[in-house]
Amino acid sequence: MAGESNLYNKYLKTLTVDSKQYKYYDIVALAGNCYDELPYSIRVLLESAVRNCDGFHIEQKDVQNILKWEQVQTMEQGTEIPFKPARVILQDLTGVPAVVDFAAMRDAVKDLSGDPKKINPICPADLVIDHSIQVDYAGTPDALQKNQDLEFERNKERFLFLKWGAKAFNNMLIVPPGSGIVHQVNLEYLARVVFVDKDTSLLYPDTVVGTDSHTTMINGLGVLGWGVGGIEAEAVMLGQSISMLLPQVVGYRLYGELDQYATSTDLVLTITKHLRQLGVVGKFVEFYGPGVSALSIADRATIANMCPEYGATVGYFPVDINSLDYLRQTNRSEEQIRVIEAYLKATKQLRDYNAADSDPKYSLSVELDLATVVSSVSGPKRPNDRVAVSDMKRDFLDCLSNKQNTTKETHQALPSKN
Repeated sequence: MAGESNLYNKYLKTLTVDSKQYKYYDIVALAGNCYDELPYSIRVLLESAVRNCDGFHIEQKDVQNILKWEQVQTMEQGTEIPFKPARVILQDLTGVPAVVDFAAMRDAVKDLSGDPKKINPICPADLVIDHSIQVDYAGTPDALQKNQDLEFERNKERFLFLKWGAKAFNNMLIVPPGSGIVHQVNLEYLARVVFVDKDTSLLYPDTVVGTDSHTTMINGLGVLGWGVGGIEAEAVMLGQSISMLLPQVVGYRLYGELDQYATSTDLVLTITKHLRQLGVVGKFVEFYGPGVSALSIADRATIANMCPEYGATVGYFPVDINSLDYLRQTNRSEEQIRVIEAYLKATKQLRDYNAADSDPKYSLSVELDLATVVSSVSGPKRPNDRVAVSDMKRDFLDCLSNKQNTTKETHQALPSKN
């Protein structure tokens, strides 16, 4: 975080919104001419490295490696960089062990005659209780209440412990059971898009790691995030950085319009199959092109949610005007939205999907004409085994005689020039 030890404090600038002054790191001035060529997802990594550059955990060479992304990302052995997310999101099955560990650390500090209240997450953490519900009753008006009553009865000890944790720890928000699925809560309520530091008024992009593989859903709103293991999540909560390889970024261009009989589900299944065939494991996928403008945030979030199915680290949709409208729909304040918009414009992170001249350079570009998306079904076993409805009879007969994974792939993503 910004401090006297930061090696890039000379790039701290002031931004005034509604007569209030905020600070931010001017990564546009730092990067110079190469900034416009950086993918939007890499710009987020750059800002994080600059803001947290203390010469120890994150060094100037790490910032320079990100600035030289176009050359570095092609290196066969890969280039390792540290990354400090803005926050951590947990669900109750993986979050309880983390809270237990923090409680154990408090006990250890107390045994050493220290102040246990000093033990708190350094990085903000949100824990959403959503993995404990079971459906015992259905089809009656009181089914929801009965299921929730049983949930509390079965998990009383865990819930009491988490309620204690919510009161005991600073920098930790625990969302109670019955509030919704963790990814939905993250999208509609927890995501900041742009953080505002309460002490320093510093602005910076919202980024997140979570203990669920489908944490990637938040990329549909323009918040860079992905799933990690429990140990990594706890390390981030304790202020440590994540070590990662500077990724290649595959640009996925969408253009045209969906057929009137094609649904968003058909689009999601088509993209999943394309990317699965392309091979994007360990890479970032960044969506661009005029077709993205027509997609709702719900559609974008669904595509981003399917990352574990097509293998990418993230499926990223940079923030645009539709993203800001979604924040209004989900009851974020107008003041907050004005700050978000002003910061993203100042750092060239607000995307106009219809402006081809703002397209950055990618490791590889592929494209999809939305008009070619047809009604389809998923499976029979995996979502990437998409079959067009018109081919369903033939595919079914093939499945009766063919071994698994020997059916002919019919739809390919077409490479395009960047």
